[in-house]
Order: sequence, then C-alpha cells, then structure tokens
Amino acid sequence: MPEITVNGARLWYEESGSGPQTIVFAHGLLWSGRMFDAQAAALRDRWRVITFDFRGQGKSEVTAGGYDMDTLSEDAAALIEALDAAPCHFAGLSMGGFIALRLAIRRPELLRSLILLETSADPEPRENVPRYRTLNFIARWFGLGLVAGRVMPIMFGRKILEDPARAAELRELRRRMVTQHKVGITRAVRGVVERQGVYDELDRIDLPALIVVGDQDVATVPAKSQRMHARIRGSKLVVIPGAGHSSTMEEPAAVNRAIAEFLAGLD
Repeated sequence: MPEITVNGARLWYEESGSGPQTIVFAHGLLWSGRMFDAQAAALRDRWRVITFDFRGQGKSEVTAGGYDMDTLSEDAAALIEALDAAPCHFAGLSMGGFIALRLAIRRPELLRSLILLETSADPEPRENVPRYRTLNFIARWFGLGLVAGRVMPIMFGRKILEDPARAAELRELRRRMVTQHKVGITRAVRGVVERQGVYDELDRIDLPALIVVGDQDVATVPAKSQRMHARIRGSKLVVIPGAGHSSTMEEPAAVNRAIAEFLAGLD
C-alpha cells in the first residue's frame, strides 16, 4: 500500500506522472487527497504529482495527537523529504494552505513555488469558533451525517449546490465526507479552529506564489485572498467564477488552467 511513516504517523499518499519537477497537493479539512483527482489527471503528463492524506483524515492513521498546524507542517516537510520531492511546487487548499504558508515561511528550501487555494493567513474568525465547536461536538458523538446538511453550504458554492445536473456528484462528495473517521476528523477540526495566524510573517515569503479563490467562497472569503496577495511580493491572484470553498472539485477546469498557466510562466 502507498503508505509512509513520517513524524510518528502513517500517511497515505498517491503518486502519478513523471517529470523533472514535482507538485505536492495538500487537501482541506474534512476531505482527502482525492479532492485533487482532476488536477492530478490534468497535470501528470508533465509533472510528477503527489497527493496525500493528513493524519486523522482520508486513509491516514488516526493518531492520539499532532493535529496542530505546526505538527502538520512538520509532517508535510518530512513527507517531501522522504519521497525525494524537494524542491517541489506545493499546492494547499484551505487547511492545506495553512500548511503551505508555514512551509514557505519556515522551510522555503523545500519549495519551488507556492499555490494557495481557498485559504487564509489569519486565525479562525472569532465569530465562527462557537458554531464550529458545536458542529464538531455533534460529529464526534453522533456522526458526521448529522451535521452534513449544515456543512455542505460552507464547503460548496451556490452554483454547484443549485445545479440539478450535479446532484449525483454532490451526493458522492457528501458520502466521502460523512464516512471519514469521526475521531480523526474532530481532532483535525480542533487543530484548524485553534490555529494561530501567520499574516505578519507573509513578507518573509520569497517564492513565486499563485493565490486562487472562488467568488462564492463563504468559508475563506475572497477578501482573505486579497489580503495575502497584497502582502506576498509578486504573487498572482486568480478568482474562479462560480466556485465556493472546494474549487478543485467544483470548477476543476478553471483551477487546472490557472495552475498550468502559473507553472508555465515559471518555466
């Protein structure tokens, strides 16, 4: 099985494609590396593509601890080194973006470029914390299925939620979410909700950076991306029409195009 033990945790990863450069994708909270299936399929003709599941999520080990953003960053750094992927293009969505920012600030030698999708350099907004803790309590003791109805509008934009032609696709995505390990997920949620911000450190980033955000994202609103764009020197900002907080699955063609054009520009 494609598992690797790093930093005291068994992580599931998948690798496809080949090329002189590697792209590593880091997923968002409640998901797994599968949220980048469309990106791997589009990019593996020219690049080596690696996706992985953070501890407690997807097929990775549910550990007793280590869900804070600093430890997850150390996990990602160790995985990059163990798979001989450095320096890589590192793409992180939401929680994966929290990790991407920390790597760019603290371990820049591991990265060739930075791709930030639907993410933020700020701590969790204070007004969100009580609601997320309540949902997390329900999920932990009664299962993710009971909170899915409230979580889906956070994860997805109006366009996909209101499209009858994509109803079956949404049902499958909901199934993937609610079948996650409830203990691992609730520990991961605490790590996200309690995270510290890194906005004041963004001027330390000296890497080519692409920032992507959906114009219907209500979890990390476009203003968060604009703040990062203004602070990270030379960064490029792309707004994806009709996408919410899960743009790689909602509008994959637009995201693939933005990433491919960014990487081609680096060449």
